[in-house]
Amino acid sequence: MPQIVEKLINEDICLTPGCIHTASLILENMDTSVEPCDDFYRFACGNFLKNTVIPDDKTSVNTFSIISDKLQKQLRSSIEEESNINDPRPFRLVKTLYKSCMNKSKIEEQGLDPLHKILKELGGWPVLMGDNWIDSNFNWKESVYKFRRMGYSVDYFLDFSIGIDLKNSTKRVIDLDQASLGLSREYLSKGFNDKIVKAYYIYMVDIAEILGADRQYAMKELKDSLEFEIKLANISLPSEKRRNATALYNLMTVRELDKNFPTIPWLEYFNTLLLPGISITEDEQVIVNVPSFISDLERLLQQTSKRVQANYIMFRAAASSVSYLTDDIRKVQLAYSTVVNGKTEREPRWKECVEIVSGSFSISIGALYVRKYFKDDAKKNAVEMVSDIRQQFMKILKMVDWMDEATRKSALDKAVSMSTHIAYPDELLDDKKLEKFYKKLEITPGNYLQSILNLTLFGTEYSFEKLRKPVNKSDWIAHGRPAIVNAFYSSIENSIQFPAGILQGAFFSNDRPRYMNYGAIGFVMGHEITHGFDDQGRQFDKEGNLVEWWAKETKERYLKRAECIIHQYGNYTASEVSLNVSENLNGINTQGENIADNGGIKEAYLAYNEWVQRNGVEPKLPGLDYTGQQMFWISAANTWCSKYRPEALKLRITTGVHSPGEFRVLGPLSNMDQFAKDFHCPLGSKMNPKKKCAVW
Repeated sequence: MPQIVEKLINEDICLTPGCIHTASLILENMDTSVEPCDDFYRFACGNFLKNTVIPDDKTSVNTFSIISDKLQKQLRSSIEEESNINDPRPFRLVKTLYKSCMNKSKIEEQGLDPLHKILKELGGWPVLMGDNWIDSNFNWKESVYKFRRMGYSVDYFLDFSIGIDLKNSTKRVIDLDQASLGLSREYLSKGFNDKIVKAYYIYMVDIAEILGADRQYAMKELKDSLEFEIKLANISLPSEKRRNATALYNLMTVRELDKNFPTIPWLEYFNTLLLPGISITEDEQVIVNVPSFISDLERLLQQTSKRVQANYIMFRAAASSVSYLTDDIRKVQLAYSTVVNGKTEREPRWKECVEIVSGSFSISIGALYVRKYFKDDAKKNAVEMVSDIRQQFMKILKMVDWMDEATRKSALDKAVSMSTHIAYPDELLDDKKLEKFYKKLEITPGNYLQSILNLTLFGTEYSFEKLRKPVNKSDWIAHGRPAIVNAFYSSIENSIQFPAGILQGAFFSNDRPRYMNYGAIGFVMGHEITHGFDDQGRQFDKEGNLVEWWAKETKERYLKRAECIIHQYGNYTASEVSLNVSENLNGINTQGENIADNGGIKEAYLAYNEWVQRNGVEPKLPGLDYTGQQMFWISAANTWCSKYRPEALKLRITTGVHSPGEFRVLGPLSNMDQFAKDFHCPLGSKMNPKKKCAVW
């Protein structure tokens, strides 16, 4: 008789290795002394926060970084395998670059000569040359052309790129935007008294000094160039004002640019940057994101001496090269990073080299990764889950009472048309396709910095050459970066993407109950789907074109709901850091991600419940006496267990579009009646407030 009882008890507890492993991780993170209705984040993640020590070479630890660490080790073992003469060339290139990066003695032997040589070719850095630098030899446009030829960014005065025409997403167009800055606008606009801006200034002076400048002289010279960069920041549009895509869409021909901004020879500028192979005429159309920036830039350039302009742009070139040079100059970079994000040590050299190689060769690396490590059954299950979750979003669309019927029909069309890219494109298994993609790329063995410049030049040419090519929204190259722990929504493609790298670990496993998967990767899937209908995604139609498809009253009701989310998150305070200025989150900048979180978790929850109706109630995990629904919420919260250094948290709040992990749990869950019901939270408790926000 006792045996039968035991069997009955065990039937509703899952004791597979996957379940035991999952239960152990969940229990390790939880703090059950916290009442779930008071603070669900600390209930689910309290022990994670208490017991996690951030390594000296990291700025934070979270679920994403834990999986990324595992992925890096896997990549390392593939990259460090000896090259075989029969290996496809793209894989040999990866290994050559990795060896150059790992060869520290060669880098030390070359010293700072590679950078000195480059600065000289770029026209010289005044702070290093003193009176030998000749004013009349410099012209800001010519410096941009030189940067372009050598593989440096062309965006330090004015951002130039080839984009897709937002109002006709079948064609490409030249896109002009405000300058790309060396420190984010949010900091620079605070001026010299800000701690981070001061650190940036010291960093500039340190770099100049190590390259041979006199320190006092550098302090004076570079103060002027930093003032110039602060002015560039001040004439830039803040991110709060960049959420309305229509306001940034200003189409002009080159002829109109000449008329509106006469001090810049536009035809010459574009034709030089686009060389070789593409030439444009005065009738070429250009999208100007912030016209006022260009007018202000013209004025600013006329008021600023050439020497100051040159000091600014040459520092940007030097700073972008530091990572590829000697230990001494990299120590200076680390001291600056410590102030900005709190990281006190560099990561091990192999990690840094794996990161650089996988960033530079994401397609080759992706191919290596999926061939060796990705289990294809994960792809099949993920496809099924996306379909389930999309169905729930469509049910929500059919039910919301604030939409008129015409807008609702367009929204449903958009949800049905959303394309999905899961795991990786099959082309990554085709050596010939990889060979063709990397055909023009050369890596110089033994010259690390030059190899990096070859790579950036290759990337620039690839991107600029696209101007006259048709837009292929399902292009495998654009979706061929699977070795990454992230997920994406593209409003221009109206597509969602879940790379192979995120379909593992805490997010997804076939060997555990579905409530764990729906709460984790399901939440992410719902989040990405909802991005198509957040404050920015909703501005685009099902084809990915920027058109107004919302009826006026419906749009107003939507904005009112979004306003509720803006206020809710804007009133959250990051408690574990005493920020100097303001501890509150920026509800405007984070609203898109917050809307996506709130919709995403609701869709995943409804999809899980429907799965249970089809398949029956799932067994519990050992040691966790919670229902499947309660475990869904615990799994969702676990994906956001995050510990930050105070500096990194401040940086995230000041410049980021995502709320810190804590509020990605507290915000959405406290808005959900279903959560309150599952945990029996009394109305008026922290996790079940009387006033709730919901867009979807």
